[in-house]
Amino acid sequence: MTTSLPAEIETHRQPEHEINPQFLERWSPRSFSDQEVAEDVLLSLFEAARWAPSGSNNQPWRFIVARTPEQLAKFHSFIMPLNRIWCEKAPVLTLVISNTKTPKGTNNPSHAFDTGAAWGYLALEANNQGLITHAMGGFERDQAREALNIPADYELHAVIAIGYRGPAEALPEALQEREVPSGRREVNEFIYAGQFE
Repeated sequence: MTTSLPAEIETHRQPEHEINPQFLERWSPRSFSDQEVAEDVLLSLFEAARWAPSGSNNQPWRFIVARTPEQLAKFHSFIMPLNRIWCEKAPVLTLVISNTKTPKGTNNPSHAFDTGAAWGYLALEANNQGLITHAMGGFERDQAREALNIPADYELHAVIAIGYRGPAEALPEALQEREVPSGRREVNEFIYAGQFE
């Protein structure tokens, strides 16, 4: 099902097996334009996340969204400086967290696994909507927990920048060189037959 890809993608990504091109076209640019994201478009990303698979249908994922200048400033306060260089232009930031407990109050061993699936669905729908996303692990978790009033039974995973793509030239020179789709390991490097080898 892989069809012709944009030159930028085809230069850096070649699948070994036939897949839907959306999986190749989604990547994580850092250059954002200042174009606002309409609410209905933004909500479509979370609608996609809503339908991610979930162990026992617990749906442990939660997204704290920042869109106003005040909300964004609060997020900027706990994002590490090297990420703030580029993510401050993004019109939307969201913190991905997950409930470590089930509705019955027991430990949920699949909370992070399920929440990763929800983030993946969100990222693919963002690409379908003409948006870009970039997930960041570089933020101060304790500061974020305090600033956003997050209870102790929620784990903090990533801050995601969401918006429309800007020109690579808008980034600092060192980041311009990295503004290309990344490659991936070959399939045979991460699957094992019958047991771990």
